[in-house]
Amino acid sequence: MLSTIGYASIIASLLGALIMAVAGYRAGFAGDGLAPGTSGRTAANIARRAAYFCFAAMTVAIGTMELALLTHDFSVDYVARVGSRETPTYYTAISLWSSLDGSILFWGWILAGYGALVAYVRRGTAGDRQTPLFTAVFGTVGLFFFGLLMGPANPFGLVDPAPLNGPGPNPLLQNHPLMGIHPPMLYLGFVGLTVPFAFAVAALLSGNLESKWLRDARRWTIAGWAFLTMGIIGGGWWSYEVLGWGGYWAWDPVENASFLPWLTATAFLHSAMVQERRGMLKTWNLTLIIATFLLTLLGTFLTRSGILESVHAFTEGLIGPLFLGFIALVALVSLGLIAWRSDRLHAPGRLEGIVSRESAFILNNLLFVALTFTVLLGTMFPLIIEALRDERISVGPPYFDMVASPIGLALLFLMGAGAVLSWRRTTGERLRRVFRWPIALGIVAPLVALALGVRKPYPLITLALAGFVATTIVEEFRRGLVARRRISGRSHLGAFLDLFVRNGRRYGGYVVHTGVVLIALALSISGTWKTEREATLRPGERLQIEEYEIEFRELFGREEPQRFVAGGTFITYRNGREMSEEQPRLNFYTNSQQPIATPVVVSSLTKDLYLTLMAFDSAENHATVRVIVNPAVAWLWIGGAIIGLGAVIAVWPRRRTAVQTSGETLLATALGSGDGAAAATALHGSVEAADVATAAVEVAAEVGES
Repeated sequence: MLSTIGYASIIASLLGALIMAVAGYRAGFAGDGLAPGTSGRTAANIARRAAYFCFAAMTVAIGTMELALLTHDFSVDYVARVGSRETPTYYTAISLWSSLDGSILFWGWILAGYGALVAYVRRGTAGDRQTPLFTAVFGTVGLFFFGLLMGPANPFGLVDPAPLNGPGPNPLLQNHPLMGIHPPMLYLGFVGLTVPFAFAVAALLSGNLESKWLRDARRWTIAGWAFLTMGIIGGGWWSYEVLGWGGYWAWDPVENASFLPWLTATAFLHSAMVQERRGMLKTWNLTLIIATFLLTLLGTFLTRSGILESVHAFTEGLIGPLFLGFIALVALVSLGLIAWRSDRLHAPGRLEGIVSRESAFILNNLLFVALTFTVLLGTMFPLIIEALRDERISVGPPYFDMVASPIGLALLFLMGAGAVLSWRRTTGERLRRVFRWPIALGIVAPLVALALGVRKPYPLITLALAGFVATTIVEEFRRGLVARRRISGRSHLGAFLDLFVRNGRRYGGYVVHTGVVLIALALSISGTWKTEREATLRPGERLQIEEYEIEFRELFGREEPQRFVAGGTFITYRNGREMSEEQPRLNFYTNSQQPIATPVVVSSLTKDLYLTLMAFDSAENHATVRVIVNPAVAWLWIGGAIIGLGAVIAVWPRRRTAVQTSGETLLATALGSGDGAAAATALHGSVEAADVATAAVEVAAEVGES
């Protein structure tokens, strides 16, 4: 029964996606327009309702699968492959995304959800051709994924006779609660980046390539980018807490698959500002959005086609070839659309000064693309070699570290410099004024580190750049605070909160940059000063590492429903004082030949004490333990949380207020102009009414000291 309901729901979803596509294209290209009562408006309304229907059908499908998992209905093919009566309920529920078919089902549900959400948000824009075209593009993408679910990735196949039990999910996926957070964040990010792609293609199809589509795409890109960022950070945390190796990023192909679209999405978020303010980079921004979507498909292809295990495994099923074919089709169609609309992509703006904010953003984009290419090359090169020569090679962390470190440092510098440079051109006087304190702190910080004994170049450079960027952020907040108080007359706290309420996109971006600075420092410090020791201990023996001592007490073992657990009890000391009792474990699952380690992490703001049980001998009563002291790792997770907060601030809806209007008045007075809005438009190159008030306040902040 559940198999029938689930499969019928997928068929309904496919039908809904087909209606979205057909009705959306019909409305977008309607000759009679989209006025009320026309066939075009009717088609647009049908496309919107089809998006709701599609999401409802996929919700039934996902609910049916969860019910089958939780009730252990082994007549459902997917449950028979990943379910188990012994698996705890939490891990049974999240085993939905533990294997290929279930993860594509989850992807399809999120895709339908995004389509319905955007259709609902834009329900009042039925007269805009881009809205039904957006729905049509979303429906087209849905046809591919729902088609996979109907065919080679069908999770609702019927098993007859049904087995009495199943093997359970992958042991690594039932070893830590973070598996209930990390994959959904990645999926929300990956699938969320379909939204700006659909806006871009809709703009190309309609021929309306002015800034409206860009504003819509940018807001949704921030949302998808934020989810993807949280997914990447969560994946690092899961790796750190589960795998027992003491690290959080290994440049594994699966990690790189999520990092690649993050890079191009980040580049787009910066270059979009150049188009909004200066009318430049129209073709470039379309290309970045399309590339980002293609990289999300490539990431799914890499992790779901079997190609990472072996190029030969790729040919054993239909999923891999179908994904590769869809990627090629999307790329060809997208490039064809850009070529078709090339006559409308001429940028009215031009680069007027080398030392300007747009120059910094352009260089920023070039570095992001260079890093994307080098990571993509290192990820794909082993697969290409295996396909051509039938040889297995690997490209390890040394290659990625060598190319990523200098590019990352350059991006860190531009993150600070780009925020304080002026649009169009920056005068020498402004350069001296805005860079005085950032450069001073950027020099003082590494000098202090040198005096404290730090001699390694990368940490010193990172510290210098972090000091530089942090000072530019503080200075931008100070200048904005002064301008806001002058505009509104509010208290310091009220004016500070106003910065986020009235201009959340700008100051939310600075919060994001703060999180990036913390992550850069944590990466540099933890990667440079990590210490590690391994020893085999008998009861009462201790291992010394830095200011810590680890004393082994005893071994223990216990049976749990889904596994056997063997562990050791250790007492930790710091500077001779007892800290805590810890129990790192090895977990033995029936469907795994290798034990899965569960390390113990004693975390603080300064450093982590990391214990992994490597081996044990119950007959001889001894245990082998690896102990790692990892400095500053906690700031990785704190920095990630700050980035998430900044993204929320940046996308939070805002509206024009009396304070912004008075900002235009201040701007008009400061610049001797009778029209503050016109002055903002002239200075910032913005022609969008929604941005003029924000531009006014930004310029007011720039002139606030004079």
